[in-house]
Amino acid sequence: MSAVTYRLPPLSAMRAFESAARHLSFKKAAEELHVTPAAISQQIKALESYLGVSLFCRLTRALEITAQGRAMLPKIREGFECFAAAIDGTRQAVEGVLTVTAPPSFATRWLVPRLPRFTAAYPEVVLRLASSGGSVDRRGETLLRDGERLDLREAGSELAIRYGTGNYPGLQVEQIFAPDWLPVCSPRLPSAQRPLVVPQDLAGHVLIHDETIDDEERQPGWREWLASAGVNTVDAERGPRFSNAVLAVEAALDGQGVALALKPLVEADVAAGRLIVPFNIAVPSPYAYFLVMRKAVAHRHSVAAFRAWLLDEALSVQSNRAASV
Repeated sequence: MSAVTYRLPPLSAMRAFESAARHLSFKKAAEELHVTPAAISQQIKALESYLGVSLFCRLTRALEITAQGRAMLPKIREGFECFAAAIDGTRQAVEGVLTVTAPPSFATRWLVPRLPRFTAAYPEVVLRLASSGGSVDRRGETLLRDGERLDLREAGSELAIRYGTGNYPGLQVEQIFAPDWLPVCSPRLPSAQRPLVVPQDLAGHVLIHDETIDDEERQPGWREWLASAGVNTVDAERGPRFSNAVLAVEAALDGQGVALALKPLVEADVAAGRLIVPFNIAVPSPYAYFLVMRKAVAHRHSVAAFRAWLLDEALSVQSNRAASV
């Protein structure tokens, strides 16, 4: 059987094109590939000469990809992802490690307590869990405008759990669950002098703010919660602010005030009596938790195992919650 001969331009030229198209910058592509901008430009010109078309419009202060470049880019990216998946698959088979990246609050308060069940079900998979604040969509950064995309290779992960919009082009995305925000506090916080009987009683307590979402237009806060509770006599802006949910919940556990927290992240503490929900009024989050992966790795045993286990855990939690209502 004769071997297949592939007529392809140099791999270095296609790498230069993919990087320049992703960044819309020869300079940034050069930094990523550890070469000079001139080398990137020469590689692109060589590729354009090979194809007989222009791939970029070189403007004075900007770089625009042409229609021909846009048409070619998805398949080039898919090809590189297949290359990366083949290499990663061999490396992971040798190392026996599955790397998952998750937001700190989700990892600490929801995922880690459940991991013994995954280990028991799949003892052959060695899980490496990385916690990163970059796993939360940021304003103007990972809301992924045209030409931008989430690149899991940069995080070194086979799987990523993200708290965001779910808008991650070119990746396989599945929603884990969409959480609500609700007030929580230490059971020792309310007292006869400062009760928490009706929402108006919050005027006598410190309000703890979780600023995990850094976009004020998307971040539901005390102002939104008090409005949903029909309260307009409490100052919604006072109180300490924390950059992530772990810190805000720790402050609430310590009795420092009442925090607005994501319900799935505090359910275990509420069930154990470490926290109470003084008012069962919730506001929905504009973000949800998503499981994100490159399509090229979805078939891998370790990836498929973790995906099935995680979605089953999320489903069972939601089913138990519905049964208790």
